Amino acid sequence: MNAARPVEQALWWLAAIPATMVIFVGFGLPLVQSVVASFTRDGVLTLANYELVYRLYRQDVVYTVQVAAAGLALTFGIGIPLSGYLRLHHSQTAEFLLKVPLFVPFVVVGHAMRIFLAPRGTLLVGLHALGLASPDTTLAISEGALGLSMALAWKHLALVVLLLMGAFRGVSEEYLEAARGFGAGTFRQIWAVLVPMAAPSIGLAVVLSLTSMLASFSIPLMMTKGSGPQMLMIDLYYRYGQHGDIGVASAIGVVSYLLAAGAAYYYLKGIAR
Repeated sequence: MNAARPVEQALWWLAAIPATMVIFVGFGLPLVQSVVASFTRDGVLTLANYELVYRLYRQDVVYTVQVAAAGLALTFGIGIPLSGYLRLHHSQTAEFLLKVPLFVPFVVVGHAMRIFLAPRGTLLVGLHALGLASPDTTLAISEGALGLSMALAWKHLALVVLLLMGAFRGVSEEYLEAARGFGAGTFRQIWAVLVPMAAPSIGLAVVLSLTSMLASFSIPLMMTKGSGPQMLMIDLYYRYGQHGDIGVASAIGVVSYLLAAGAAYYYLKGIAR
């Protein structure tokens, strides 16, 4: 048994080589190249790219963080109580409907939410039919941070509910029965039992959602007009695609890496346990 152990470990290392090479070639090497390019201007090492990012895009950095934070708050503000309720009161129909956004492309979400939230869009028509708004009301939620946060929350809600449902179902029924024995209702069972016992899974779901929202491109591209603050991925796209400025585009990318670095570290640390 002991003699076979080194051979088994060697085989595991060999099996990991293809996946490791994909990560290195597909992510690690481009990351190093982008970091080097962010400090290079006309072949000279400089901080000029970052100075330009600070001068032109510092408001967009703040805007990106604000949109991601608002989207995250909406996602988990809805996702936690909803997942807890479905854990305590099972509904196959509700679970099926909540999984639908997983199969809807980001571009389709952006287009649909733009139409839904636009002036004279679906939302305003519905409010007018209920007598809650005038047809001439100016409602341009889709063009601001609120509409963008709502779209990101809708798209990520399915993934969050899927992760949280798995974590909540891992909580033993005995704890819930004990809570009910002390008179705890649905709300109390969710926040006093399910959430604390599923905290690590909730933390990882937060990290996955946050990094995805920070890197959003398709939805912001579909929902914004091109004026005012933009998400950083939009800036990166135009800086490289229209201006061909690899240095500044790389600097924007590095800033995005740094925004997600803390979350990514927590995620990697969590899955390594």
